Amino acid sequence: MSTNQTVLITGGTGDIGRRLTQLLLQQDYQVAYLSRSSESIPDVTVYQWDIKKEHVDPKAIATADYIIHLAGAGIADERWTDKRKEEILKSRTQSTELLTQALTRNKHHVKSFIGSSAIGYYGADTSDRPMTETSVGGTDFMAQVVRAWERSEEQVAALGIRTVKLRTGVVLTMTGGALPKLVQPVKLGAGAPIGSGQQYISWIHLDDLCRMYIQALTDESWQGVYNAVAPSPVTNETLTRAIADVLHRPMILPNIPTFVIKLLYGEMAIVVTGGNYVLNKRIAEETNFRYQFTDVRTALENLLE
Repeated sequence: MSTNQTVLITGGTGDIGRRLTQLLLQQDYQVAYLSRSSESIPDVTVYQWDIKKEHVDPKAIATADYIIHLAGAGIADERWTDKRKEEILKSRTQSTELLTQALTRNKHHVKSFIGSSAIGYYGADTSDRPMTETSVGGTDFMAQVVRAWERSEEQVAALGIRTVKLRTGVVLTMTGGALPKLVQPVKLGAGAPIGSGQQYISWIHLDDLCRMYIQALTDESWQGVYNAVAPSPVTNETLTRAIADVLHRPMILPNIPTFVIKLLYGEMAIVVTGGNYVLNKRIAEETNFRYQFTDVRTALENLLE
């Protein structure tokens, strides 16, 4: 890969962005961030943007060959008050609309736009019904957020830029997200499945997700929506037991009742009490992407050992 190919990333300092940056640099891409702060980051050019003031440094757009859009307030970082819900929605839609405006107003040579999305599109709890990219979307809060998010990304596609949307499952990484929260009680001998334990978790290893983003940048056959999940969803109980096995810890406690989780987290509890059986149909059938981690035990061994 030529070293003069520049990938502009929003949300670059998050868990996905940091690992993605490492892998891009290893492949001789130039990496630039759009950031609210002017902090200096080794090997990365940092440009300023301010979503509320509708400002984007035009140099960021002018120098980009590709854009990866990861920015958005964390889904499970805080309780879902009305204010937080609005922030979750607007941080995704307004940031994408601002990028669309910048691409419209400034001369650029952007070849592709890879946007983040989420399997929350299908609804927070779809039980064991298999979901593919053509399945009907849900109606709950997360589904509404993702629908609006993807609509905003369609505005980029309308400019004639090849646009890919990766509906991401539960990302397995020890730098953040769900896995450290699941690992900690198991380490303390207090690990237990949540609720029935039979709710499905459609997961993906962080490295496989980042490799998907990188392949989607330049492979022109990628277009539209893809379920960014591993081929084999597992139940909450299977995942919890696999963590315990890898850590050589016992599982002796009864399941944690759903009502306890709801008391702790309010409406946001659905993130862990709900389940989705999401299939990677388009990745499997239409691309030549090769996973490094197709079963959850191997993924956990890589992350925990």
